[in-house]
Amino acid sequence: MSAPKPFKLFPQRPDRTRYRRVSDRFVRRVKCSGGEALAVDHAGLVLLAAEAFSDLAFYLRPAFLKRIRAIVDDPRASDNERFVAGAILRNAAIAGEGVLPLCQDTGSAQVVGFKGHRVLTDGRDEEALTSGLRDVYRKRNLRYSLVAPLSVFEEANTGTNLPAQVDLLASEGEEYHFYFMAKGGGSSNKTALFQESKALLEEKKLEAFLAEHVRALGVAACPPYRLAVVLGGLSPEMTMKTVKLASAGFLDSLPTRGKKSGIAFRDAEWEGRLAKIAEETGLGAQFGGRFLVHEARFIRLPRHAGSCPVGIGVSCNADRNCRGKITAEGLFIEQLEKDPGRFLEGIPSGSTPGATAVDLDRPIAEILRDLSALPVGTMVRLSGPLVVARDIAHARIWKMFKETGRLPDYFKNHPVYYAGPAKTPRGMASGSFGPTTAQRMDGYLPALMAAGASKITLAKGNRSPKVVEACREHGGFFLGTIGGAAALIAKEHIIRSEVIDFADLGMEAVRRIVVKDLPAFLIYDDKGGDLYKK
Repeated sequence: MSAPKPFKLFPQRPDRTRYRRVSDRFVRRVKCSGGEALAVDHAGLVLLAAEAFSDLAFYLRPAFLKRIRAIVDDPRASDNERFVAGAILRNAAIAGEGVLPLCQDTGSAQVVGFKGHRVLTDGRDEEALTSGLRDVYRKRNLRYSLVAPLSVFEEANTGTNLPAQVDLLASEGEEYHFYFMAKGGGSSNKTALFQESKALLEEKKLEAFLAEHVRALGVAACPPYRLAVVLGGLSPEMTMKTVKLASAGFLDSLPTRGKKSGIAFRDAEWEGRLAKIAEETGLGAQFGGRFLVHEARFIRLPRHAGSCPVGIGVSCNADRNCRGKITAEGLFIEQLEKDPGRFLEGIPSGSTPGATAVDLDRPIAEILRDLSALPVGTMVRLSGPLVVARDIAHARIWKMFKETGRLPDYFKNHPVYYAGPAKTPRGMASGSFGPTTAQRMDGYLPALMAAGASKITLAKGNRSPKVVEACREHGGFFLGTIGGAAALIAKEHIIRSEVIDFADLGMEAVRRIVVKDLPAFLIYDDKGGDLYKK
């Protein structure tokens, strides 16, 4: 009887990735169990992880940059989209200098490894990979974003950006392959699982389902996105893992047709439909238009007859994903774009001659008066002081307000920017500095506005209806700044930065920054106006 053919649930074509060799050391062939095996030194795994996460902080895939440039050149794109796409490319060029990372949220470190059965290590692979990426976060101008639970409610920043998520799997052969990802919180928060049934497997029902949930993604996770939808799965965990890998571009070479044996496959027709659904939301690349996504992936998986899980997720425009491998020839990392400036050819410098200048260095009542004269959708250039406060600072201020009825004067006298920096490089005013998701502060805002604070806020993404109503009722405004341009903002728009409260919170401390010509868009106004309904 002949041996059964090996079955792969995720069959992929041979790897066509372009790699660069990191080192030809740390590997050697050895005799093992009557044959040859590949021995990999502990130091080789350390070096590979360090190279991967160093590259991911500063560089992007050339194919991604090409698609962003295509938005700039597309006559169908809105003016706002072309401006955002140009800013993303300028941000990539600045980050490509290797000092300011692409995004202020330098991400949680995630590694998936596929270890061939004839690859030998000392068994401490997770320790080695973690050691390599720890060095990157410690030595480069990155941010520590991870918090550890000390009790059910008490947390503290780990101060290392560890632990990392490291998943190591067995595979066939004498090579060791890796997926490396630096995943920010904003895009992670848009990942969703829906437990559906076979009733969803009708064309019109599926289209309606996708239309509802793609619109619900909003723009807070820094589009244009690579959008992934996974239909089916042998477990919810399989569905969501497939969403993660598909949104990172690691499953692009799956087959395009299914088999009775039950394999994963991409459906090109539904990818086209998914892209069209995203376009029809009108949300666009952050401030209206058609390019909410630059790519769509629709993957079908086998499922239990009594279950139909559906997963949806995105990779933001800080598309920090790359492959790695270890072979007998050495250590290799996917070749990312080291000259992103070439995608800027023919694009204006980024000046905003049509934007309305707004001087922030004056009483808040005067700023409110000037904003009230502008229609929603107006681009403004902000110059002057801003107060920077995000999640933990808001939680502390809210607790103080509930206990004492008092609020800091800086919340009443200045616009409040929901943002935070990465580490500040020597000789610069700030590290990479960008907005966080505004919706996370929505629970506080109506009461703060009623108390005369936070009348003007800045961040990224659309907000809840109660914020729109609070702006109308209390004479407030919400301005959107570009998500995915943190290096650009730090280098070209922040003049000064100082901590003014809660210094113990590190990157979550309250800061006072001074900006020059910071571009923003008027999203919600004091009359109930809403850019996304315009």
